[in-house]
Amino acid sequence: MTSPWKHSISVFADGADLESIRELASDPLICGFTTNPTLMRKAGVEDYEAFSRAALEVVTGRPLSLEVFADDPESIRAQALTLASLGDNVFVKVPVTTTDGTSMAPLIRQLSEEGIQLNVTALMTLRQVETITDALRDSPAAFISVFAGRIADTGVDPVPLMANALDIMGDAPHLRLIWASPREVLNIIQADQIGCHVITVTPDLLAKLSNIGRDLDDFSLATVRMFYDDAVASGFQL
Repeated sequence: MTSPWKHSISVFADGADLESIRELASDPLICGFTTNPTLMRKAGVEDYEAFSRAALEVVTGRPLSLEVFADDPESIRAQALTLASLGDNVFVKVPVTTTDGTSMAPLIRQLSEEGIQLNVTALMTLRQVETITDALRDSPAAFISVFAGRIADTGVDPVPLMANALDIMGDAPHLRLIWASPREVLNIIQADQIGCHVITVTPDLLAKLSNIGRDLDDFSLATVRMFYDDAVASGFQL
């Protein structure tokens, strides 16, 4: 994949299709990989551990985030330890709360103090960022994933919130903020402009990176040609 885009943000590929992961593993643009149970289900993954081990055979020298799927602290802890044992580059994704809203901050603090590399996920408020930043104060390197795309889905501009999240994390240089669930290429530019450390990008968005900086007259003409070619190919008549 080639693009004229100059950036400082790290791009992590988000998905659970092993063929796509293998292809992207050879792309120097990709600095890491993330997945989650929903993506795995969509990709048809049936054996969680087998998928994780297969992905780790491909993803070397870069972080791979694998998410727990239990819903109580004791079980989450057990799964976190199992996932962490699969590889030195594994970052265990732990949700900010359980399904009943119970904060996982105490367990996150415990796991981090034990040296488990974490990616705390599904955050959407600055209060959550403050709580998790504090819980990770004595952790090894860790990620905090704020779902900026879902924030935007509520009609709220995520850019100010993400900028404030960076300020909150400013005195914890071992932590990295992830702009999660982007909806369009513009989000990648926005995240880079505010100094966000990482953005997770799905293959469909990665395919659009070549459009960055494209001449709009040329893009307009290409769009018109696409409409025409599709009409011809369909054999439309009036």
